[in-house]
Amino acid sequence: MPQSRPTEQNPPYRDRSLPADQRVADLVSRMTLEEKLNQLVGMWIYVSGAEERVAPHQEDFAEDTPPWEEMISNGLGQLTRVFGSAPIEPKKGAAALTRLQRQITDANRFGIPAVAHEECLAGFTAWGATAYPVPLAWGASFDPALAGEIATAIGGDMRAVGVHQGLAPVLDVVRDLRWGRVEETIGEDPYLIGEVASAYVDGLESSGIVATLKHFAGYSASRAGRNLAPVSMGPREFADLILPPFEMALRHGGARSVMHSYTDIDGMPSAADEALLTDLLRDELGFDGTVVADYFGVSFLHKLHNVAADPGEAGAKALRAGVDVELPNARCYLDPLIERIRDGRVEESYVDRALGRVLAQKCELGLLDAEWDPEVNDAPESLDSEHNRELASRLAAESLVLVHNDGTLPVREPGKIALVGPLADDPFALLGCYSFPAHIGVSYPDWPNGIDLPTFRDELTRVADELTCLKGCDLPDGPADLTGARAAAEDSDLVVAVVGDRAGLFGRGTSGEGCDATDLELPGEQRALVEELLGTGKPVVLVVCSGRPYALGGIAERCAAVVQAFFPGEAGAAALTGVLTGEVNPSGRLPVSIPALAGGNPGTYLTAPLGARSEVSSLDPTALFPFGHGLSYTTFTYSDLSVGAEQVATDGEVEISATVTNTGDRDGAEVVQLYLADPVAEVARPVRMLAGFSRIPVPAGESRRVTFALHADRTAYTGARRQRIVDAGRIEVHVGGDSARAELSGAFELVGPTRAVGADRVLTTPVTVAEA
Repeated sequence: MPQSRPTEQNPPYRDRSLPADQRVADLVSRMTLEEKLNQLVGMWIYVSGAEERVAPHQEDFAEDTPPWEEMISNGLGQLTRVFGSAPIEPKKGAAALTRLQRQITDANRFGIPAVAHEECLAGFTAWGATAYPVPLAWGASFDPALAGEIATAIGGDMRAVGVHQGLAPVLDVVRDLRWGRVEETIGEDPYLIGEVASAYVDGLESSGIVATLKHFAGYSASRAGRNLAPVSMGPREFADLILPPFEMALRHGGARSVMHSYTDIDGMPSAADEALLTDLLRDELGFDGTVVADYFGVSFLHKLHNVAADPGEAGAKALRAGVDVELPNARCYLDPLIERIRDGRVEESYVDRALGRVLAQKCELGLLDAEWDPEVNDAPESLDSEHNRELASRLAAESLVLVHNDGTLPVREPGKIALVGPLADDPFALLGCYSFPAHIGVSYPDWPNGIDLPTFRDELTRVADELTCLKGCDLPDGPADLTGARAAAEDSDLVVAVVGDRAGLFGRGTSGEGCDATDLELPGEQRALVEELLGTGKPVVLVVCSGRPYALGGIAERCAAVVQAFFPGEAGAAALTGVLTGEVNPSGRLPVSIPALAGGNPGTYLTAPLGARSEVSSLDPTALFPFGHGLSYTTFTYSDLSVGAEQVATDGEVEISATVTNTGDRDGAEVVQLYLADPVAEVARPVRMLAGFSRIPVPAGESRRVTFALHADRTAYTGARRQRIVDAGRIEVHVGGDSARAELSGAFELVGPTRAVGADRVLTTPVTVAEA
C-alpha cells in the first residue's frame, strides 16, 4: 500500500536552490523498496495495440505488466512511446500524455512524474512527423553540422509535445552488410560515425532531450549478420573500431543515456556484463547518466541467453551489471527482485545506485521541482513544419551518391522516359523501418500517412516529356513482367530503373530490424529485371534505393549511370529528380562500400592486409565502389600536399594541408578525406583508416586550402599487451576523394617513447578551410 505524502510545505527534494545530489539523497531516504524499484521501470500501455510487433518477442511479454492503477501507485520511472505506438494527432497526443502524467503524479506520494521516451532515429516516430533520411544517409552526406540541425529540430518537436528522452542515435559500426539494421547505422567507419553522431547528440541535448546512445556495444558484428546473434570479436576490434563512436558521442556530444545491446560477445550478454556497463562505461569513460535496457533485454537474459533461471535472477544480474532502467515494461525489476532483496540474495545498494542516477536525471529535467506542471502548452498542430521539410530536403540532396556516370547524367532533355522497378511508384520506397508510416502506420491501413510522400513517378512526371511507369517485378517476391519492362524500355529514350529495398520489421521487409539477408544480391527478381533492361541497348540509369548496399558487379559498369540512395525520406524523390536533371549537383559519398560480389562479405575497407586481395586466396573481396567514393557534375583536383614536420613526438601534433580546386564549370561540394596508414605496428592494423574529413563547397574555378590538425593520439591502437598506445614509427598520409585512391600521399615519423593513452586521449581532427 502506498504511504502518505510528505507533510512539509517544500521538502528538500523539491527545492531547486539545493544541489541535485542533496535533493536526490533526501528523496531516496524517504522511499520504500517498492517505490524505489518503480522508478527503475517503464510502462508501455499500448504494447498490445498494434497488429504487428515493433520489438522482438513483443507478443511474449505484452500481458506481463501489472494493471495501470496498481502500477503507478508507487510511481513510475518511464512512459514508453505514447506517440510511437499508434496514430495520434500531436495535440491529442500531448493531451493524452498530460493526462497520464497527472494520473502518475496524483497516484504516488511524492508526486514524481515519469520520463516520456520515444524513438527518433529517422525523425520523431510519431504520426504526421517529418520523415527524414535514415542515419545511413546522414553518413552519406558527410555533413555533421546538418545532422546537428536536424536533431535540434527533432528535439524541439519532441519537447513541444512533452517528451523527454529520444532513443537515438545508433552508433553501431557496420561489420557485415547482410545485417538488417545497416540502414539504422551511420556507416562502416568509426570516425565518420563519431563525428556525425556527436553532432546529432548535441542537437538533441540542446533541445532539452536526453539522447540515448545505442547499442552498447558490438551489436552490428553478429555472426552471419543475423539479428541478436552471438558476436565473435577480439578485444582490439572492440576497442579500436566499435568503441570510439561511443567515446566521441559521450565526450563531445554530451549524451545522458546509453542503451545496452541485445547481443552477447564471447558468451557474455551485454545486459549482464558488469565489465562493460560499469568498469568500462562508468569507471573508465566517466559516464554518469542512465543506462536503459533495450526493449525486453533484461528478460532476454532469462528467455534467450539462458544465463538466468527466472525473471528475478535476470533482474539481479542486469542491476548488478549497471542497467538502471528496465524497458519497455516491468517484468524483472519489481516483485521478482523484491523477493531476492528481502531474502538477502541481492543488496539494496544496487537499487539505490540505479535510483540515484534516475532521480538525478529527473532533477535535471525539472521533474522534481515543486513548480513542475504536466500541462503541455502550445503543442503544434503539425510535426512536419516548413523548416523541417527544408532540412529533410537538404539532407536528401546531400546524401544521394552518384557512383557511376558515363556522361549521360545530368539529362538536359529528358524526352521519353521508361520508369521501371518495384520502387518506381511506391511511397514506402523512401522510408526506413523507424519512420512512423513504415514502423507503425502499416498496422493502421485506414489511417492516412500524415505526411506527403511523393513517389519517384510523381516527381519525374514533372520533368519528363513522356513517362511510362511499370513495376517489372514485385518485392520481395511475386510475379514479374520482364517482357513488359523490356518493351517499355525499347520504346523510350532513357530508362530509369529504381530497385532496392522495402523497409520493414522482423521479416516484413527486405531491410530493417530482423530483416537480415543471406547474401548481397538484389532481392527478388531485380537483377534479372535490370539485365533485361540493359539488353535493350537503351541508356539505363540505375537508382538503388535501399537500406544496405547491394552487389552490383556485372551490371553497374554497363549502366549509363548509377545513383545510390539510402532511404532518403519524404523529400527523397524530389532530390533524386534534381540529381537526374542537374538541378542538384550530387555531393554524397559512400558511408559503406558497395561490393562487387553478392557473397564477398562480410568485409569493409577497414581490414588488415590479409583481409584485402592477396595471392593466398582465390577470392577477391575488393569493393566495386569503395567507402568515401562519390562523383559530381564538376571535377576536383588536389595539389600541394604539406606535412608540417618530418618528425612528430608521440605526444605531439602535425598540420597536414592540401589544396582542392574546382576545375569544372559549375559550383560543387567536395568531401576532402584524410587517411592514415601504419605500415609497421605491434599488431595487424587496417590498411587505411579515416582520420579526418571536411565537406567543402568550392565555386567553379576556385580553390580552397584544407588543413587538418592531427594529434599523435589519432594514431593510437591497442597493442600487443592489449593497452592502447601511441608508438614510434612511420605514419603514411593520404589525402583524396575516397578510401581506395590517394590523390596526394606523404608521411611523417613518430618519435619518442611509446605512450599509453586512455579515455582522455584526443579523439578528433579539427579542420580549417581557407581560400587559396
